[in-house]
Amino acid sequence: MLRRIIQACFLIIGGTLGIFLIPDLIWLIELENISFLANPYVSAILGALIFYFITFWAVDYVTNFIKWLEESLIKAPLADLLSGGVGLFFGLLVAFLIGFAFNAIQVPVFNTVAPILLTLVFGYLGFQVGFKKRDELLGLFSSRKKKSGEEDVEAKPVSTWKILDTSVIIDGRIADICQTGFLEGTIIIPQFVLEELQHIADSSDVLKRNRGRRGLDILNRIQKELAIQVDIYEGDFEDIHEVDSKLVKLAKLTNGVVVTNDFNLNKVCELQGVAVLNINDLANAVKPVVLPGEELNIQVIKDGKEHNQGIAYLDDGTMIVVEEGRNYIGKRIEVLVTSVLQTSAGRMIFAKPKLLEKAL
Repeated sequence: MLRRIIQACFLIIGGTLGIFLIPDLIWLIELENISFLANPYVSAILGALIFYFITFWAVDYVTNFIKWLEESLIKAPLADLLSGGVGLFFGLLVAFLIGFAFNAIQVPVFNTVAPILLTLVFGYLGFQVGFKKRDELLGLFSSRKKKSGEEDVEAKPVSTWKILDTSVIIDGRIADICQTGFLEGTIIIPQFVLEELQHIADSSDVLKRNRGRRGLDILNRIQKELAIQVDIYEGDFEDIHEVDSKLVKLAKLTNGVVVTNDFNLNKVCELQGVAVLNINDLANAVKPVVLPGEELNIQVIKDGKEHNQGIAYLDDGTMIVVEEGRNYIGKRIEVLVTSVLQTSAGRMIFAKPKLLEKAL
């Protein structure tokens, strides 16, 4: 269908150019024997035929260019298109006003070239300024107010968007959190995150492949089984290669919230002023509180990094470092909690054997 439309455009262009150019060409080369070509109808048919034959060579190039342009526009975020379009409109408007003022100057060459240059320069500058100032433009239209004398009414906040990253999808706990209703708003799954998940699921490494497939299963469960709105964000940022950087960029543009369990992404979001929800922070917050001096019954299972340390784990996976616990590996003992270290990366408990405390 696209090829037919392009061929029809070529015929129209050829016919139009034939009407205007072929008579002048005949007059220029003084071919009186074929003066009948100066007839507008004949000239239009001849021009259309010439461009019709040109289409056999040019139609593939034009078709590929249009498809590439279409894909680029579809992938581009709507905010970028709107801000760039607004900037382009004002740039062309400024170029028209300046060119209109230059019409008073009676310089033939200048009047012919200046409008073209002004259109190109101000159109480009307007688009670039609008594109790079999109955050400020979105801020101007992010809220709307009622008429004077009434209460202010905010537009539907985009901050209800919860943007999932790859790690939190593979982790799987996000589905249970959504099911409990603690995570409200709209769940946003960017297309570039889906592509990364698919790439992981197609990996030749068995472990990575299983993790990718688990992530896809979790998404399928969230979308089909849970009563929560899930949307796919089709946009992409071609100038950014890292998925984490794309997530931060998307959250900035939409005032969304990044949901992750990646410690490094959590820090990057905090540094750039992006709202972030860390699943590990939530998990740590709901773990039973352990205070220094409390007694725990644990089983030491392996050596620690430091000398004479032993390692044990609680039922929720919290690691316990037992000082002087190496001699108790494989045994269940009573320990006294000495300190607790809690960060976004997890929680760690330091303890020492109760028997050792009694001996002292």
